[in-house]
Amino acid sequence: MDFSNLINWWQSISNVELMWLTVGFLAQSMFSMRFIIQWIASEKAKQSIVPEAFWYFSFIGGFMLFIYALHRMDPVFILGQGTGLFIYSRNIYLIWKNKKLNLQSNEPKQSVYAGE
Repeated sequence: MDFSNLINWWQSISNVELMWLTVGFLAQSMFSMRFIIQWIASEKAKQSIVPEAFWYFSFIGGFMLFIYALHRMDPVFILGQGTGLFIYSRNIYLIWKNKKLNLQSNEPKQSVYAGE
């Protein structure tokens, strides 16, 4: 392996590009966490499940990767992450909607009569 090319590449990176590489790696780490969370939850339940946190990590990591893809001007990456963001957002919306419906159904019923 020719390490001189690697050294030259590393020395030529600007601080701005180094920041974007850091953003890219952090984004990929956030995105990968969803699989670790899903795996741990499935192992605990002894069946395949998708915990709520999976969708939050999907959205946060996907959003960060989408921003990184925009910076890189990579149309394949932009389309892939943009589509994923729609799916993750929809799942989070459905989770919140279901929680709201559950809260409303558990509230005590108020009487329409003032005296009761």
